Formats: sequence, C-alpha cells, structure tokens
Amino acid sequence: MIRWGGITISFHPLFVLVMLASVITGHFVELITLFAIVFIHEWGHVAAAKWLGVNVASVQLLPFGGVAVMEDTTFLSAGREMLIALAGPLQNGLLISLAWLLHVCGLWNGPFYEYFVQGNILIALFNLLPVLPLDGGKIFQSLFSIILPYHLALVCSLRISLLFSLIIIGYALSPFLLQTGVLQLNLLLIGLFLLYSNYVDYRNIPYRFMRFLMNRDRSFSHHLLHGSLAQPIVADKAQPLEHILRLFKREKYHFIYVMNGRGKIIAVLPEQRVISSYFKGGPAT
Repeated sequence: MIRWGGITISFHPLFVLVMLASVITGHFVELITLFAIVFIHEWGHVAAAKWLGVNVASVQLLPFGGVAVMEDTTFLSAGREMLIALAGPLQNGLLISLAWLLHVCGLWNGPFYEYFVQGNILIALFNLLPVLPLDGGKIFQSLFSIILPYHLALVCSLRISLLFSLIIIGYALSPFLLQTGVLQLNLLLIGLFLLYSNYVDYRNIPYRFMRFLMNRDRSFSHHLLHGSLAQPIVADKAQPLEHILRLFKREKYHFIYVMNGRGKIIAVLPEQRVISSYFKGGPAT
C-alpha cells in the first residue's frame, strides 16, 4: 500500500496477477505503461470528487481501472456524480490527444505509440460498459436515479451489471468452448471479479438504501435552499412504511398524502416524519 495526498493506494490481487504475468512474459515496459494509464485514469476520479467536496478514503487499482472508496455521494446531484464517473475516461481521452499531438509533430512513432493509444482506448471503452463498479455502471445508476425511485434504481442497475458480468464471462470462455481459439484468462478473471462484486452489492441493497434514507436531511437542506417543488406521494393508511420509502426519488423532496379506505386524505406528512417513524419502528403519526 502507498499513502499519497491523504489517500491510501492499494493493488487488487487481480492487478498483481496481471503484473506478474507481464513480467514473466517479458512485457515489463507494457506493464509500467498499463500502471501509468490506470493510475492517471483513477486519479481523474479522485480530482473530480475532491473538486465537488467528496472525501476519498482510498483507491484500489485493478487492471481495467480502479475503485475509489468515497463517502456516500447520494447528497450530490446525479449530474455531479456522473461528472466524477466521466472524469476517468476523460483522462484517457486527454492522454490519447497528447500522444497524437506528439505523433503529428514527429516526436513519437512506432509500436509503443500504437500500444499506448490502444491501451487508453481499451481502458476507456471497457470502463464505459454498464457494469458496476465501472464508470459506465455508475453513470447508468445515476441516470436511473433521476427517472426511477432510488431503491428501484439500485435494483435495476445491479441486475444489468450482473447480466453484463455474465456476458463478459461468456465472451472470455467462448473461444475455448467453441474451439476457435484459446481461453481469454485475463478477461475471464475480470468477469468473475465483476460478477462476485455485483452479487455482493445486490445483497447489500437494503444497507445502501438505509444509508440513502439517513442522508435525506442533507437533501432537504438543498431543496430548502433552492426552493424546489415537493413531489407528492399518495399512500394508503395501511401501506407499510417501507413500501412508501421505496417510492422516494433521489433528487426530489416528498410530501406523503395519507388516504383512508374511502379515498379521503386524512394527513399530509413531510418525508422526514415518515423516515423518522420508520427507523423508530412505529407508525408515521
């Protein structure tokens, strides 16, 4: 582990395996290049997060990018969360542009120039796949959280991530199974890592949703400051609180209109009271 700028930088075992494989096969220069590309990619996320006021605790490097451990970002708008996710591929675009400029000026030619450009393209495009924790997965989850209730956004984005993880595994195995080529071991390991990571995250949806609810006070302060319009939620008196909370949207403030069996509104409750009652285990009175 390395400590830099108050952030712990570590290497995932999968990254170490790829590094060892590169050394054994005599691709040490390519290894250093890959490390530099991945590091710059991930530091783009860190810089964007810090710029938007998000604390970054650690960064774990993987062969295709990295995972930055940040404080909960649900207090940010979905647009700002997408900016953090796009900051990584943006670094790859800047590196490609710089390399191309040196190439046009006749200062950089040959196979290594091609490897550098192709490596940046591969890492950027792979990270834009709609799979968590890749950048594309985070972007899709943020988009879902604008359109859908937050709980449903978590469920949909993780189900899509699981599906694409299986597709990556199938693609890695297909040459071997169809006897048209060799097993793509690196891609298989990455696919298995993504599948396991998303399976764990899917099981942890209730905890992530609880964290979302606990941060709603920060959301209320934002809406109060900007004078946002509240979005009503109509609920039956007998409806469980958890079902009502699952209708909450990330960038909306809610008033809950409680109706009796005859369709008459008997109470109008701010979302804080419903959340407080849910955590206390009582009715929202």
